[in-house]
Amino acid sequence: MNGKAEDGAGKRAYDVLVVGSANADLTVRVDRRPGAGETVSGTDLVESAGGKGANQAVAAARLGVRTALLAKVGDDAFGDLLLAGQREAGTDVRHVLVERGARTGTAMIVVGPDGDNSIVVSPGANARLSPADVAASHGTIAASAVVSLQLEIPEETVRATVRAAGESGTRVVLNPSPTPRSGLDHELLSAADPLVVNEHEARHLSGLPDTEPTAWLHELRKKGARSVVVTLGAEGALVLDATDTEPARVPGLTADVVDTTGAGDAFTGALAGQLAAGAALLEAARFAVRVGAASVTRAGAQPSYPTPAELPPEQGTSAQGVR
Repeated sequence: MNGKAEDGAGKRAYDVLVVGSANADLTVRVDRRPGAGETVSGTDLVESAGGKGANQAVAAARLGVRTALLAKVGDDAFGDLLLAGQREAGTDVRHVLVERGARTGTAMIVVGPDGDNSIVVSPGANARLSPADVAASHGTIAASAVVSLQLEIPEETVRATVRAAGESGTRVVLNPSPTPRSGLDHELLSAADPLVVNEHEARHLSGLPDTEPTAWLHELRKKGARSVVVTLGAEGALVLDATDTEPARVPGLTADVVDTTGAGDAFTGALAGQLAAGAALLEAARFAVRVGAASVTRAGAQPSYPTPAELPPEQGTSAQGVR
């Protein structure tokens, strides 16, 4: 697709291009998390495909969105696992780069009895996804209606993607996770349409830790974001579009929680897909809340992502949302 922005029908060749990380998730469940210096017993280790970028791509593809992934994996068994997961979901993996001699990124995940998780990521090949790789894929970015970005790849690679998207008229969905201690500068914030953050990220990036959540959205848009979505766990999400005067609330949905791993990525991938299809931001967020709620009812990240037939109805109140 390099060098070709549209297909024969005059449409973009992809609805969503995800540029980001691909990790093997190594998950163990425990009755309680260990304290410092403490050892606890857990379940058998489960290996599955993950990584924020790869997760978002699978979430979108499972929903029927024309999805491609630009990422980098190692030439190892975990890399094979990740590619197989993308193909099974229907993602175009022609733009996934295999780095010889590199280890695929890995996430060590501990899931507690309440379904919440703690994660440590070893970046591996993700750290080698470079601005040069983005430059080589400029045509693929131009061929995409929306590009979805996270921060588990080098920041300079994210910046290169933002600039290429700007040149191509491709909409940018930015999920700045993990959030840099120094925050985000104007170049990245001003490209985000929307900026998708959870409560912790919103507090940090807004610099308003002790205010009402609605203040976070106003401050983040004031700092430069074109639009903002804040996910609120059990409370659903808040949405502030470019022309809104006040944030709109999307209620959460009731869910029997098994594992929250990757729920935020499910939300973001679904949101990007809806925006690519022409949905308004609030409408897209309502749909994404349903996808996130479905994802927490099954174990793992990518294995938990629903098809359209598996989505819960829109109405209801929440017992668990996405973070």
